[in-house]
Amino acid sequence: MLTKEQLETFHRDGFIILRAFADFIMCDAIVEIAKIHLKYRIEPIETEEGYESHSQSYRTDVVDYRSHDEEENQIVRRLRQVYERDILFRQWIENEKIRPILKQILDDEVVIVTAHHNSIMTKMPQRSTQTRWHQDRRYWRYSDNNLVSVWLALDDEYSQNGVLEFIPQSHKMVFAPEQLDEKSYLKEEYLPNKSIIDKKCSFELHKGDVVIFHSLLMHRANRNETDRPKISFVYTVKGSKTYALENSRSASYPEIWLR
Repeated sequence: MLTKEQLETFHRDGFIILRAFADFIMCDAIVEIAKIHLKYRIEPIETEEGYESHSQSYRTDVVDYRSHDEEENQIVRRLRQVYERDILFRQWIENEKIRPILKQILDDEVVIVTAHHNSIMTKMPQRSTQTRWHQDRRYWRYSDNNLVSVWLALDDEYSQNGVLEFIPQSHKMVFAPEQLDEKSYLKEEYLPNKSIIDKKCSFELHKGDVVIFHSLLMHRANRNETDRPKISFVYTVKGSKTYALENSRSASYPEIWLR
C-alpha cells in the first residue's frame, strides 16, 4: 500500500515512482520474449513511420492495430496488444502486488484496459524518434478521467536513451486549443507554453522500477542516442465506474477486472 504521503504526491503531481518494484528475473524474461516478437515483427505492431504519419482521427477511431506495413526496414516502435501475446506478459499486467496500490490511486475497483497502451514500447538505437509533449487521454473515449498507466522499466532508462519526462501537476491543467497542434501535442514554440514546459522533470529509472502516471499528465521522451535498444512495458487501468463510450475504439476491446 502507498503511504498517505505517497498518495498525496501522486494526486498532487500526477505520477509516482515505485523503485525496484518488479522482479529482475521476470524483467529479463519479458525482454527475451519481446525481442523475439520484435525480430519477427509479430503483429499488431506500430512502426516509427506509422507513429509519425497517423492523423488524430486515425488514432481516435481506427480499431485495427496492425501496421499494414510491407516495408521490413521500418523500425518497430511498439508491440501492441501484449496481454494476449504471452502468459508472462499477462502475469505482469495481472500482478497481485500492485493491485492494492492501483485501487488506492483510483479509489475504485481496478479494471485492465486492453484498448490502449497494453504495449511493449521500444526506442531503437539511433533510429528512434522523440516523443513530443502529450496527454495519453487525448485519443481515448471514456466517461471520465480516472485512468492511470503503469510503466515498467526493463533496464536502465535515462535522458540519452529516452527516459520519460513529466510536467508535474499538468493533469489538472486545462489547455486551450491554441496551445496544442493538430495532433494535440503541446506546442513547444508557443510562448505561453514556455513557463509550463520549464517545470518539466525526469528521473533515471532502473530495472524493475515502476512509474504510475495519470492519463492527463503531459509527458515526453527523447530519441535513443545510445547503441542499445530501450525496451519498456506499459499498460493502463481504470476505475470500474469509468466506462468506455459506445462505438469508440476504447469500447472495442475487452476489459479485465482485477478482483
